[in-house]
Amino acid sequence: MTGKQEGTEKVQIVIPAEVAKIMSKWGGHNVRLAAARGALPMSGHNLVTVLFVFYNGENQELKEEALSTLRTLPAQILLGALSQPELHPSIIDLIVKLRYQDSVVMQAALIHRMIGIKSLLFLAEHSSGDVLDMLAHNDEILRKTDSLRTAIINNIHTDKVTKQRLGWVEPEPEPEAIDETQPVTEADEDDASVEEELEEEPLSKYQELQEMTVTEKIKMALTGDKEWRTLLIREANKQVNTAVLNNPRITEGEVIAVAKNRSSSDELIRIILLNRDWVKLYEIKKALVVHPRTPLQTAMRYMSFLSEKDIKELSKSREVGQAIVNNARRMLIAKKR
Repeated sequence: MTGKQEGTEKVQIVIPAEVAKIMSKWGGHNVRLAAARGALPMSGHNLVTVLFVFYNGENQELKEEALSTLRTLPAQILLGALSQPELHPSIIDLIVKLRYQDSVVMQAALIHRMIGIKSLLFLAEHSSGDVLDMLAHNDEILRKTDSLRTAIINNIHTDKVTKQRLGWVEPEPEPEAIDETQPVTEADEDDASVEEELEEEPLSKYQELQEMTVTEKIKMALTGDKEWRTLLIREANKQVNTAVLNNPRITEGEVIAVAKNRSSSDELIRIILLNRDWVKLYEIKKALVVHPRTPLQTAMRYMSFLSEKDIKELSKSREVGQAIVNNARRMLIAKKR
């Protein structure tokens, strides 16, 4: 173990032998500088550990180079580091703060068992787009602390539908102040009554939806914004709800939410399965494994991509079929051999 200062906290991390060799005097400053620039051959996990140590060290040049490297490292290298189940929370926190706009990297960070509340709150306050959607729809994470819901609601990038899902209630508009010092004439009263008759409160999207034909709903599902997509994906008509998945503006977070919804229809799951980009996402694979409408052979194939932690959970789950449970147990036995 070694102690590294991060702000006022003393962080204890395990230094692998490969990293310790770089950190020692062997090779001198030039070798350490090459490591800080990501120019030495080493695994993603070890490289990120080296960069973390340099970032928290006293040498300003190494610190700046490590920071620059972490900001520009290919996502695949960071994913290699985040695949390590014992990666230190402080290393994850640094990755989160530097790469919070990278949805691919953040997807791996969000499902990591070692991610801390500090990192999650940072994402709740600063993220947007797909990253914010993934966080806002992850009920397991949201249950950790009410502060996360509050931070997401206060995030300027959070849309109204997501805020309402998290418990936000839109405040009632304040009534306009009446100037009681001005006398109201009979003519004014007549004008006011005419205004009241002419002014109609605008329909909400939900109210508009009740008056739309199926054709209009399909068109809106294909072109509408996120608020429309959230409403239309719940429609019973499969021509309408499947059209939402063909909307070019749909986000990965929304697709993940559909895959996680156990009431999603066979057709919705089939469309997700046919999209190669979507099924590359870990959260999609995990959701499809447990979804009752995923074909059994497909679910078992996706199990090979899941982490050991998720496989252990499946081996004890009562929410999936016995075939999935048995396969999970076989996989765990095979790993012990």
